[in-house]
Amino acid sequence: MPVSFSPAAHDAALEAIFVPFASGELTLPADGRVLFLRARDGFRLREMAQKQWVCEQSFKPFAEALERSGLTVASPGASEPFPMVLVLPPRQRDEARALFAHALQRTSAGGVVLVAVPNAEGAKSAEGDLASLAGPLSHLSKHKCRVFWTQPLGAQLDRELLESWASLDTPRLSPAGYVSRPGLFAWDRVDTASALLAACLPTDLHGSVADLGAGYGYLSAQLLARCPAVSSIDLFEAEARALEPARQNLDRAQREHARAATYALHWHDVTQGLPRRYDAIVSNPPFHQGRADLPELGRAFIDVAADALLPHGRLWLVANRHLPYEATLAARFNEVRTVVTQDGFKVIEARGVRA
Repeated sequence: MPVSFSPAAHDAALEAIFVPFASGELTLPADGRVLFLRARDGFRLREMAQKQWVCEQSFKPFAEALERSGLTVASPGASEPFPMVLVLPPRQRDEARALFAHALQRTSAGGVVLVAVPNAEGAKSAEGDLASLAGPLSHLSKHKCRVFWTQPLGAQLDRELLESWASLDTPRLSPAGYVSRPGLFAWDRVDTASALLAACLPTDLHGSVADLGAGYGYLSAQLLARCPAVSSIDLFEAEARALEPARQNLDRAQREHARAATYALHWHDVTQGLPRRYDAIVSNPPFHQGRADLPELGRAFIDVAADALLPHGRLWLVANRHLPYEATLAARFNEVRTVVTQDGFKVIEARGVRA
C-alpha cells in the first residue's frame, strides 16, 4: 500500500529531545545503553543511536519503521534497567503519567530520564507531572517543544505516586462497560460511529469475519452478540496496547452469548494487506494521524478489504459523512449503498468485489 502511517517527515519533538546533547548539558552513558520509550524513526535518531540502544513502540507502523532503519525494537513491558531513558509521551494525560512511571521504573540508580513534548500538546503539564514523580528537573525550549530531564535518580523519587501512576495503564472496565485503557481510541466510551455501525449490522452475516482497526474489540463483541452464524473473527489492530482489552472483551462476549465462535488478535498494520480472505469485513477505519486528516488511510482500508473478501463477501463500513470514500468503493465493488446517515456519520455496505 502506498499510504504512509509512519512518523511525520518533520518530527519536532524527536529533534528537540537530542538538543541537550548538542548543547553539552547532557552526555550519553559511558556504556552507550539507552532505552527510548515511544521512539519514532527519524534522521536525528538514526544519527544518534548506537547499537546498545533499545526502542519500545506499541504502534505497529512506527515499530516497523524503526526496524527498517536497523534499530532494535523490544516489546513493551520488559524490566531491564538503563542508565538513560528517553521518552516521547502521548497526549492523553493518564497514559503519559503511566509512561513516566514506567520510564522511572526502567531507569537505574543515578540514571536520567529525558523527555520532549511539543508546547501545543501540554508540555508544561507534562513537565510538572514528571517533577511530581522525580523531583527538580532541568529544561530548555527548542523547535516549539519543551525538553526536560531529571537529576540523577535517587531518594527524591515519590515511590507511592509512582506505583499509583503505573497502575493507570492497567486495563479496566470503562464507564461504557467495556475493558479499555487510557489513550486508546474512545477508550472510556463507545464512540458514536462504531455504535451506529453496530446497530446496522445485519444478523445474517456469517462465516469468517475480519474487524479492521478493531481497537478494544467493541465491534467484534457486537458481532458475537448480533450475528449467530459468524464462526470466527480476526481482529486487526495497529496499537498493541489495545489487544489485551480486546481479548478480555471478546472472552466476556463469548461467555455472555454462549458463543462457540473463535477469535484471533493480530498486531498488524492493515494498510499492508491481510493474510487470508473473509466472508465479511467490518471497519471503523482511522482517518487522521495527530491533527491531520488523512482520508487516504480509510481508502487504503477499503482497498485491503476488497482484496481480502471472498467473491460473495460484504464490507460494512462507517465513516465521517464528509470523507470522500465513494469513488474508491465504486471502483472496487459492484454494489455500494449508504445504509444510514446520522449524527455526522454514514454507514455503507459494499458487496460484489470487482475482479
